[in-house]
Amino acid sequence: MKRTFAAGVAGFAALLLASSAMAGDARVFETKSAINNLSTVMVDGGKARDLTIGLGSGAYRRPGDPANMFYAVSDRGPNFVCGDVQDVLGVAEDVVCKGKKVRIYPTPDYSPSIYTIFLNDDGSFDIKDVITIKDQHGVPLTGLTNKLTVAKTEKPVDANGNPLEQSVSSIDAEGIIRLSDGTYWIGEENGPSVLHVAADGTVIERIVPAGSEKDFDGAAYKVSGGLPAILVTRQTNRGIESMAVSPDETKLYFMVQNPLANPNADAYKAAKNTRLFVYDRVAQKLTGEYIYQLDDPQTFRNDPSKKQNAPRISEVLALGNDRLLVLERTDKTTKLHEIKLDGATNILATRWDDMSTSPSLEQQNDLSTIDLVAVNKTLRFDSADYPEAPNKLEGLAIMGDGALAMINDNDFGIKGDPTKVILIDGLVQADKF
Repeated sequence: MKRTFAAGVAGFAALLLASSAMAGDARVFETKSAINNLSTVMVDGGKARDLTIGLGSGAYRRPGDPANMFYAVSDRGPNFVCGDVQDVLGVAEDVVCKGKKVRIYPTPDYSPSIYTIFLNDDGSFDIKDVITIKDQHGVPLTGLTNKLTVAKTEKPVDANGNPLEQSVSSIDAEGIIRLSDGTYWIGEENGPSVLHVAADGTVIERIVPAGSEKDFDGAAYKVSGGLPAILVTRQTNRGIESMAVSPDETKLYFMVQNPLANPNADAYKAAKNTRLFVYDRVAQKLTGEYIYQLDDPQTFRNDPSKKQNAPRISEVLALGNDRLLVLERTDKTTKLHEIKLDGATNILATRWDDMSTSPSLEQQNDLSTIDLVAVNKTLRFDSADYPEAPNKLEGLAIMGDGALAMINDNDFGIKGDPTKVILIDGLVQADKF
């Protein structure tokens, strides 16, 4: 059935999700836009790999924007680990990695960018208004790893195994919102950090864990240590991958993708407790930190696992004041949970932010024994009920007619996956504030 986008909904909306009886009622949008092509990568003796732009690391639509458009953000660019070399490049792992533990960046000059997506009635989408994220001198940022000493990081190499220089300025953009003043806030995975970005893509400020500021000395933008120091214990590649904003734009919400490696990786692997933060834009400081417990990995029906670190948080969308929709996923299954902060314990600046606390928060999945209350979760969507849904859904936006749009991170087409937008009519109802 042809679908025409209605006029935009005025103001923010409180969203009440419909029951799972609507499962399977979805439309999928794809694009053949030339701007979606990135490059072709090939090494001697290997196979050619056509890469596309990984548009879907985060998404957002402002109230009042055109009804059929939303913003999307790309992450650090094509990258993969040594174990994927044979599949991606068609050569033996040692040809590229040379016996070292590194991460491969086949297009190291790629710059994380903000894209404007328009959905069309014919099931296609167009990519417009690309904004490159850049420093105060107008130099585009790369997605290569930072020169971290306080937090752990990875060594980057190109497709031929040549070492790449790390950068104090580079970012791994993962979550995005846009304010009514035109500026963006972005959740960043590597630091981990959050960034305030001007309308033209220039970084205004990067907020990093306290005590790690010197690792960013020389960055051509302001760096401040406004996040808890304990965030430097994030597991590599499991930092901040989300960003949401309250209806009145006074609060930002973001989450750590997985429990911290606190005090070590063994704790991270077994832990259920990840951390959700509230940032007061007026006071310019954090005012809340809450516990979100990840689901049992066996409940992700398309790819059940025994590994507690298989589920992760890839997006947060504000449904109202301190009321959020959280995207929790594995590689092949995505769930959406509605949560409310009311009734949950605010652990900001308590002993649970102290790295000397033992056992740590991450070592105690039974919160009743330590008198803490996690946010309450209500399951609203499970992609196992939607065969149309692609893997690795990471971005959420509410369209002008109230439909829920979800976009996947296709990892720049490294494994051949296209970028898709799945639009579900009737899954949400919009009430004006």
